[in-house]
Amino acid sequence: MNSDIFVVMGVSGCGKSTVGARLAEALKLPFLEGDVLHPESNVARMAAGVALSDEDREGWLQALAERLRQAHVAGQGLVLSCSALKRAYRDILRSGAPGLRFIYLHGDHGLLAARMAARTGHYMPLSLLDSQLATLEPPGVDENALGFEVASRPEDIVAAVLAARRPTGVSAS
Repeated sequence: MNSDIFVVMGVSGCGKSTVGARLAEALKLPFLEGDVLHPESNVARMAAGVALSDEDREGWLQALAERLRQAHVAGQGLVLSCSALKRAYRDILRSGAPGLRFIYLHGDHGLLAARMAARTGHYMPLSLLDSQLATLEPPGVDENALGFEVASRPEDIVAAVLAARRPTGVSAS
């Protein structure tokens, strides 16, 4: 049984959902799109171009941590997409599954903006990209994270994650 637990993280438009779904498929694990657990009030705020506060995110992060905890306790793997912009947010997620690994997707503002502008049917407006980038605290070397440039092809990122899989350790690019 594969009990690996991953959080694919980064700002909006970085490819969390795409990479997360492909990684989950490659590992034969469930994939959870973290955005589906946002309360309607958070979605409405973001859709209106209002950045979420730490307080707005608290309940959402706790719900995600609970899903991670359930997988961890059951010895089941999971791939979760979640912005996880601050270390404090990642600490909440880690409280659910202490050994989880982060896949940090980062990249050029112009590329991220172009991706967001090209999306249809997503509530997150391009106007919040700068706020997310200002909030972002890249994972520290002690956070069990692998970093990838979003200009890379999703399949190449997944292949690199698969090649780097190991129980503990930290790597970043």
